[in-house]
Amino acid sequence: MDFIQAALDYLLGIPPLGWGVHVGLVYKALLLLVSLLVFTAFILLADRKIWAAVQMRRGPNVVGPFGLLQSFADLLKFALKEPIIPGGADKILFLMAPLLTATLALTGWVVVPLGPGLAIADINLGILYLLAISSLGVYGVIIGGWASNSKYPFLGSLRAAAQMVSYEVSIGLVIITVLLCVGSLNLSDIVIAQQEMGLAHMIGLPQLTFLNWFWLPLFPMFVIFYISALAETNRPPFDLAEGESELVAGFMTEYSATPYMLFMLGEYISILLMCAMTTVLFLGGWTSPIDLPPFTWIPGVVWFVIKLSMVFFMFAMAKAIVPRYRYDQLMRIGWKLFLPLSLAMVIIVAFVLQLTGWGWHGGMA
Repeated sequence: MDFIQAALDYLLGIPPLGWGVHVGLVYKALLLLVSLLVFTAFILLADRKIWAAVQMRRGPNVVGPFGLLQSFADLLKFALKEPIIPGGADKILFLMAPLLTATLALTGWVVVPLGPGLAIADINLGILYLLAISSLGVYGVIIGGWASNSKYPFLGSLRAAAQMVSYEVSIGLVIITVLLCVGSLNLSDIVIAQQEMGLAHMIGLPQLTFLNWFWLPLFPMFVIFYISALAETNRPPFDLAEGESELVAGFMTEYSATPYMLFMLGEYISILLMCAMTTVLFLGGWTSPIDLPPFTWIPGVVWFVIKLSMVFFMFAMAKAIVPRYRYDQLMRIGWKLFLPLSLAMVIIVAFVLQLTGWGWHGGMA
């Protein structure tokens, strides 16, 4: 057994640790999974409440006090309904697609640092891992549309795939500008760099940590990342993959009950992952906005959740107030506006860093 375990560890790139360490990793993974699912339930409720408030109505307010248990009632409803599989569908792929989408979305959270040392896998290639996981998410959409054996879902899946791939290019270039400033692919290093370098240090007020965050010097890239994240996750106003008036709900047309719930769960987990990436890349991660009491008394994980919730509020407001774009408008923005602008910003940032010598040098600003 020890030989088999050592062989598996070697193949998976896991260091030769004891069984106790692996059990600890499993425990942390389960804790993160449960916490994330519960948080997603309340974020979904907040999304509906914000949308209702903009439209001057109450939103969910019946199940539980103030409607707080509405998401759990929806979960029970989806779990108890009978899933209907079309007669001509590929049943294995049809059921595998939503499971793949939800699993990949959850897997991305493994490298997200919620606080100092609070990452299940604090690997040096964390950014590349997130890019790879987000890129694989498109396969669940394509498989779901193709396996349904219907023209509408298949057309919707192709549009979704083209949309997600197009905006991944802009997201990658935005991340490059941050990596140029930090010089590391480690997500924890990106957070620490925003604590040890930046405008606050230049003006002699290092306590004003929020001035160090990359949203200020890289503001155009912050905006591009925010809009690209909306498109990457099929979030309004870019929810063209499931545009009811055009594609009869797109690639999810033939799905119901638990498989449909898994698709929606994967979508919301991916949205929260993009909010977490925004927090890490541009908003200082777990660091407090002002490095003075009482701000420093608040744990880092609480600051991380607060910032993530603020970014999600921006996502929810975009859903509530911006009309849906046409498909040609979506592609024009991605390829003719964001791609040239992000490429120009990469060149400008690299030139400025080379000329001035600014940037993070492992604790020596």
